[in-house]
Amino acid sequence: MSPFHLNLTRVLAVWRRNFLVWKQLAGASMLGNFGDPFLYLLGLGYGLGSYIGAMGGIPYMAYLASGILCSSAMNTATFESLYSAFTRMNQQGTWESMLATPVRIAEIIAGEQVWAATKSLISGTAIFLVAGLLGGIQQWETALLALPVIFLVGLAFAGPALAICAISPSYDFFLYYFTLAVTPMFLFCGVFYPIDTLPAFVQMVAQILPLTHAVALIRPLLTEMPLTMPWLHVGVLAIYAVAGFTLAARLAAHRLLR
Repeated sequence: MSPFHLNLTRVLAVWRRNFLVWKQLAGASMLGNFGDPFLYLLGLGYGLGSYIGAMGGIPYMAYLASGILCSSAMNTATFESLYSAFTRMNQQGTWESMLATPVRIAEIIAGEQVWAATKSLISGTAIFLVAGLLGGIQQWETALLALPVIFLVGLAFAGPALAICAISPSYDFFLYYFTLAVTPMFLFCGVFYPIDTLPAFVQMVAQILPLTHAVALIRPLLTEMPLTMPWLHVGVLAIYAVAGFTLAARLAAHRLLR
């Protein structure tokens, strides 16, 4: 079956199954997804911000809040699509049980991807509200538009992470992905400072990474910075989401159906 021939009812069933399980552990899950970004906002936003003052023409708290919002969406979707999805695929046998029903592997991957994006939106909304209370949002007129963008960011990071999940032999394998992909994006894609301060080669690499485009799209929605080329940023995130889903569906099918 082509990865794009999806039964949306079955996709929703996979999403709903994950949601019902998450409801039982929602408190601990939210603490993990919300705690670190909140500490970054407090520690760096106030501590480092008092020395920096402004960055890019806006208060550092506002600059940092938009970056942390994007990186939180990245981390939440990535963790869900790696550790939680791997547990369902490899340890619990949940995916194999689903495959005994009319649900197909592409629909499982789609359900997992949408669920990971939903978790990004849930944690992102909490951080969004805290950022507003801490003064990290300057433009409430456009700020709410950041919420659907957070969902798109979740899709963009969930797809590639599910592809890694599909080929991983163990949990330890995920360290390669974090070291080679997630951590460099966290440091070099504009979360804490403008990427134009980096060497030219690093800037070129950063421009093809999804977190750069997430930050470039969300930061102007929350602050007074101008929004440029929004459709380019949306397009790049959509490409990562679709390409990641396609690759993950094929790799998972190769692993589970061979």
